[in-house]
Amino acid sequence: MQEKYSPADVEKSAQDYWQSIAAYKVVEHAKDKNGLDKKKFFACSMLPYPSGKLHMGHVRNYTINDVMYRYLRMNNYNVLMPMGWDAFGMPAENAAIANNVPPAQWTYSNIEHMKSQLRSMGLAIDWSREMTACKPEYYKWNQWMFLKMLEKGIIYKKTGTVNWDPIDQTVLANEQVVDGRGWRSGALIEKREIPMYYAKITDYAEELLESVETKLPGWPERVRLMQANWIGKSTGVRFAFPHTIADDGKLINDGKLWVFTTRADTIMGVTFCAVAAEHPIATFAAKTNPALVEFIAECKKGGVAEADMATMEKKGMPTGLFVTHPLTGQQVEIWVGNYVLMTYGDGAVMGVPAHDERDFGFANKYQLPIKQVIAVKDKEFSTAAWQEWYGDKENGICIASGKYDGLGFQAAVDAVSADVAALGLGEKKITYRLRDWGISRQRYWGTPIPIIHCADCGAVPVPEKDLPVVLPEDCVPDGSGNPLNKHEKFLHVDCPTCGKPARRETDTMDTFVDSSWYYMKYTSPGSEAMVDARNDYWMPMDQYIGGIEHAVMHLLYARFWTKVMRDFGLVKFDEPFVNLLTQGMVLNETYYREEASGKKIWFNPEDVDLTFDDKGRPLTAILKADGQAVIIGGTEKMSKSKNNGIDPQAQIEQFGADTARLFTMFAAPPEQTLEWSNTGVEGSNRFLRRVWNFGYAQAAHITPGAVINAAELSAEQKTLRREIYKNLQQADHDLKRIQYNTVVSACMKMLNTLEAAKLEDVPASNAVLTECFSIFLRVLNPVAPHITHALWQELGYAKAQGDILDASWPLVDEQALVQSEIELMIQVNGKLRGSITVAKDADKATIETLALAHENVQKHVEGATPKKIIVVPGKLINIVV
Repeated sequence: MQEKYSPADVEKSAQDYWQSIAAYKVVEHAKDKNGLDKKKFFACSMLPYPSGKLHMGHVRNYTINDVMYRYLRMNNYNVLMPMGWDAFGMPAENAAIANNVPPAQWTYSNIEHMKSQLRSMGLAIDWSREMTACKPEYYKWNQWMFLKMLEKGIIYKKTGTVNWDPIDQTVLANEQVVDGRGWRSGALIEKREIPMYYAKITDYAEELLESVETKLPGWPERVRLMQANWIGKSTGVRFAFPHTIADDGKLINDGKLWVFTTRADTIMGVTFCAVAAEHPIATFAAKTNPALVEFIAECKKGGVAEADMATMEKKGMPTGLFVTHPLTGQQVEIWVGNYVLMTYGDGAVMGVPAHDERDFGFANKYQLPIKQVIAVKDKEFSTAAWQEWYGDKENGICIASGKYDGLGFQAAVDAVSADVAALGLGEKKITYRLRDWGISRQRYWGTPIPIIHCADCGAVPVPEKDLPVVLPEDCVPDGSGNPLNKHEKFLHVDCPTCGKPARRETDTMDTFVDSSWYYMKYTSPGSEAMVDARNDYWMPMDQYIGGIEHAVMHLLYARFWTKVMRDFGLVKFDEPFVNLLTQGMVLNETYYREEASGKKIWFNPEDVDLTFDDKGRPLTAILKADGQAVIIGGTEKMSKSKNNGIDPQAQIEQFGADTARLFTMFAAPPEQTLEWSNTGVEGSNRFLRRVWNFGYAQAAHITPGAVINAAELSAEQKTLRREIYKNLQQADHDLKRIQYNTVVSACMKMLNTLEAAKLEDVPASNAVLTECFSIFLRVLNPVAPHITHALWQELGYAKAQGDILDASWPLVDEQALVQSEIELMIQVNGKLRGSITVAKDADKATIETLALAHENVQKHVEGATPKKIIVVPGKLINIVV
């Protein structure tokens, strides 16, 4: 073997070998050496978007998966670790606009580049199962499911609200709206109502929620809570405010303004109602109110994202119209509120300023009445400022509420719901925060919706035999709308029903559709069906790994899609992911300068030199390019916007993939954030060099196949085995609980022990060394597979035990952990004066005799008779004179 560790040579050789034997190609029902079925394990990382460049988050995510794969494979599992590409979506269109190339060209080029990067990491990916979301053989099944769901009524069409850019004449995704303006044009965004397709996820709301509580024990508690909160089950009362508002002689909404509230106990405190700008009452009121027309137009500007709605300034305008309070008969004024969405509930809310923080602020802003109807003992109400107890339903009691006075929350809700029900104006109702999933996107780069529009037949589903509807890959978006509307060959088609000229639907599907079931396609590559019997073998997935940023929408849609597939008889399970790991973010330092305008210019940490104080804290930061100071901005998530990313490829080229893998596993537990450290990376590389140097230095003493006679081992040999097995025991425990940072720590302790061992050059010592280094290499292998593969081969272990990939995971020798002798510290009058080694079961008299005979002890006792001798079992002897 070569003397010096060369990561490039070691890693290329290992990767070429793995590729030559198709090391990671997996088959179902694989057998072990005894001809028995191996237990399956499906470990999958969330598929990446093919942006063209790996980032350190990818390295960490996939290394976690790879460590799991290798450990389980050595433990006789049949493990699947696949990879695919979330290849549709807006970033490709944006890149196409910027570079004047088709998204397909940009996407496929990036995939090839990222595949080469992933291969350079030595990941155990079965590339024969690769899936790409933008290929027809994949998205055909999106279309097939769409048609099946449409047939069953799970997909339906209705008007939906979108962001409309009036200059670019296109619909924008929420993330393309910045401060209420289009990302390219800068135009104020308008809300528009257009026909769109929706999936009835709300039909599954109760099951999705119940499963969170009963079927996801392997998920992090915070993710389960996020899922439950997003589904947002609420028990309340839906009731109506009667009115006489008529348009062209017809009562609007049959003379009822419907609202839903979870706080029916506050109904006597209603002082106004607010409706959405699109509500029929708002439209009617605007007919004779030019100011209201302008305000409604303003409401229709700005994004439609729920997060934006929650944080924006709440504005309103009175309509001059009134509804009747259903219980008091009093007149309640109707306002138009910019915070009320027509697509949520009935597009109207009741305003109870005294007991709702949003309504409180709105009422103070527009000087509307604030009426307290809930009291809490020893608390004094004031309209001057909101206090948290105003919304306290646990301790509140009804006041100024007539017949409801003195009732607590639940009793008041029950009474109010009974009263409005008796009037025929309401009932108790369970609602969900969850809304039906709008799957239409007015964009080009996505799965074509398989619908044909015919002037005579209407919207006609594409016949199943004509699937897939293939997306043209030659379009170049220019930002002025969906280019499919101009693609004559795609657009024009005969109606499948009547045969007359018709046109295709140009909306495409939300890319969450692609990611809702891709992991199942890994199980059935090349299948003529969406999934086949192989999916029954692999699914449900045993371990899913991905970022916390996907904890809500992606996981929720995947769970929903799975339940629909189950109901269609395609799968036999209720939940797709048994266990979920959400890995922490990768952080790095940030540096910037601030321009006169306030804009910050960010500099990459690699381009900055630091000076430190005597405690190692950074004092100043200097930009290498010009020698001028930059501001230290603190530690933040690696991102393009902060320019603080680290290029994994550069790290691999400089130090090797094993170093990058080792550092990302060692620096923090998988669930926690990882702070990048160049010194940490260098330290990881030094450790691997020590591993290589030790293997090189001991090559002549490594004798695979040598037999150990434990009864004849020396104390030094026994100590070495005991320490190695002790760390193996800890590493095995930590691998099972996915705490890979302490696995690396165990490896470091093992190497320290091996280097410190003073063994004689005799066959017994060589046998012990061979065994201990074999254990060390197998424990290190999941984290650093290249160097361990090379050493395993070079030192002859492969000939005796087979490829390290399939070598058996070392079992702990319990006898080796048994310590026959122990070291006891000796103190004289509480001060350490030496130590003795005694048999583990030595009695007190023997220990006292040996301690008193110790040369240094005799020197400090000076012939005096000890007043007492205290023996602390297993630890020390204290001689008091």
